[in-house]
Formats: sequence, structure tokens, C-alpha cells
Amino acid sequence: MRKAGKTPAIFVDDYLPALLAQASHLISGEFHRIVTAKGFTVSDWRVLASLDGADPMSIGALARLTTMKQPTLTRVLDRLEARGQVRRISHETDRRITLIAITPAGDKLVSGLIDLAKEHEHRVLQPFGLARSNELKKTLRQMIEMHASLVQESAGGDEEE
Repeated sequence: MRKAGKTPAIFVDDYLPALLAQASHLISGEFHRIVTAKGFTVSDWRVLASLDGADPMSIGALARLTTMKQPTLTRVLDRLEARGQVRRISHETDRRITLIAITPAGDKLVSGLIDLAKEHEHRVLQPFGLARSNELKKTLRQMIEMHASLVQESAGGDEEE
């Protein structure tokens, strides 16, 4: 029942996936303007930022982390590898798997953007305080972990690498 003087809420105003998508779109969009102003593509930023400080990872794992489809990611990796910013490494025991690592040149290139990303995140979260911000991140990590495993189970556990 609608209260007098209030507009009825539409479904997506209280639907978690829609709220997450809207928040991601708005907050990422703010930072993507900085990324492009610094001469990066958003895809290059996502890949280099995901690899920074990480052990070499499979293309499948990197695709999930960057939320890119593998064919798109492969094109981005080809471009970054040609520039010397990432390198492909053969897996020690499984020849079907190729691992991706950031190079010192890629790390040097992205480090300034990572500092800017941290500053942007601080500005976004500051109004909520440290405790709420940490709780939000903790909850989101838990949701990602829970639902990533559900997606893998429903796919039969097969990973394309």
C-alpha cells in the first residue's frame, strides 16, 4: 500500500543486483575518466591492476577477476605483451594452461594509477567511515566467494584456461 505523498518505489530501487550494478557503473565511471585521461584503456587498467602484486595467474582466472570474456582478454593481453607490460608463462605441469604475469615495465606503468585509484576509493568511502567501509568490503568479498563457487559448480567445475 502506498503512503500519501510518497512515490511508489520501483522494483530495481531495492533489488541488490541492480543496486550493485548502478554503484559499480557510477563509481567505476568516475575513475575510468581518470584512467583514460592518463592514456590508458579501461581494459588495460583492469588487467594491469589485477596482475599488480599477484602471482602469475591463468587466463581463465584473470578473465574472472577482470570480468572480461576470454577472447576480449586475449586481445588485450596480446597488446600488453607486445608493449612489454605482461608476459605469458607456460604452466610447469599442464601445457594447456598459460599463466600471465606483469612485467617490471607494466608494474611501473600502473603503479601511479593504483595510487590514484586508492585516493578515489578513499573519497568514495570516506562519508561512510572506516568501520562501515570495511564491513561493506567484507560482505562483498563473501558474496563474491559464495557465488563464484556456485557458478563453478553449475558449470561442472570446468575451467577454460
